[in-house]
Amino acid sequence: MTVMSIARFERFFRAAAGLDVDKNDLKRYSDFVDAKLYDLLTVAQATAKANGRDIIQTSDLPITKGLQESIHRFRKIDHEVEIKPILEQLATHPALDRTPDEETEAAYPEIVGGLSLALAQSFKILHPDLKNPQTRHWDEARAVFDLLL
Repeated sequence: MTVMSIARFERFFRAAAGLDVDKNDLKRYSDFVDAKLYDLLTVAQATAKANGRDIIQTSDLPITKGLQESIHRFRKIDHEVEIKPILEQLATHPALDRTPDEETEAAYPEIVGGLSLALAQSFKILHPDLKNPQTRHWDEARAVFDLLL
């Protein structure tokens, strides 16, 4: 990731939840994004299969009300931070039995943005005074997302 990308990543987490993250957090963040997008696509793939389709449609993704709200809030923050181009690079999908359609793939950056915003805010919910997440904070937040998504 370029220096400019790292700066945007840091600015995003500051805007989203007042957190100070650094380039050392990028690996944890990237792993989180990959895992959660894969989880969403795994469920979407099963839904497409159950509906007799070989293509995953956006409506197959298990987007909860909370995640949808986070996606909307992400759009507002992204106007300031402009992190969406970086998320487009991060939001790649693994090989699946079903192929996502173009609309679904186009939605990945905003879905990842919503997940990212929810992640940042979950740090503050779990630890209201937190400023600089450490490994244990990332692990706790990840465990909550693993439980719910």
